[in-house]
This record gives sequence, structure tokens and C-alpha cells, in this order.
Amino acid sequence: MPHPTPAGDPAPDSRLRDDLHWLLARLKQGLATAQAPVLRTHGLSLWGYTVLMAVVDAPTRSQLALAQAVSVDKSKLVLVIDELEAAGLVRRRPDPADRRARIVEATDAGRRVLDAAREDVLAIEDHLLADLEPRAQQSLRALLSGLVGDPVTRVENGREYEGPCAPAPNGA
Repeated sequence: MPHPTPAGDPAPDSRLRDDLHWLLARLKQGLATAQAPVLRTHGLSLWGYTVLMAVVDAPTRSQLALAQAVSVDKSKLVLVIDELEAAGLVRRRPDPADRRARIVEATDAGRRVLDAAREDVLAIEDHLLADLEPRAQQSLRALLSGLVGDPVTRVENGREYEGPCAPAPNGA
């Protein structure tokens, strides 16, 4: 029987260590555990940080486009924006092209908070990746970034899967 590994993680030969969903979920859980208290010192939640980063990167996005960019439900996004706006970190203004839509913009205070929070988050990420060579760290970020684009959209949207478990064409 394999002996337990530190922190209750599965043994190196466990199937979990080969399961992409488990690996990414475990990384997300670990980062969230480390980052949440640090972000709170900046007056941000994990979602607040993510939304604020997206707003600073592309301030002319509508709330709908912003929800899609950060992969959050529109109703959750409204709550996060409400929190950021109450803290003076973002403001909403009518979209000149569509008065029914709102554009979310970061305030100067929001940019300053994001810069400080980002610095602390990067320190946590650096600590996580410290056992990897710098080139491996860059490769990991590039690989993950590449998966976030079309590959994940293809899976989410149920585009044709051509593997051994794919349904037969035309129901045959």
C-alpha cells in the first residue's frame, strides 16, 4: 500500500496526478488559499482582484463582455462590480454607443490598489514556482495561457471530439 505524501496529496503514482482537472483544481485551491488573505489586505476578494485586473486591461468593455472575459456569471459580476464601485476602485458610465449598456472603468485608486495587490500575488506565484527553472516557469505560463484560448472554448462549446469515445457520425 502506498504511503501518504505530505499535505494529504496523492502518491506520485496515483491516477489523480495524471488527471488534468484534478491538477488544475489543486493548483487553483492552493493559490486561492494563499492569495485570499493577502488580497483582503488590499480590500479585494479573489473575484474583485480578477475583475479589477480585467477592467484595467480593457476599460472599454461592457459588463457583458467583462463577464465573458473573466468567466463569471453576469449576476455574480454585478455583485463584484458593486463591491469595487463602493470601494471607489471602479466606476460605471453609460456606453455612448448603447445607453442601456454600462462601461466599467478603473479609478486611479483602483489602479494603485491593483498594482500593489498584483505585486503581492506575483510574490506568491514566484514562491509556488520556485522549484522550477526560470525557463520552465515561462513555459508553464505560456502553455497554460495557450490552453485558455481556443482549446478550452472548444471543449466548453462541445465542438466535435474525435477521440475513441466520440459519437459515431450521423448517429450510426
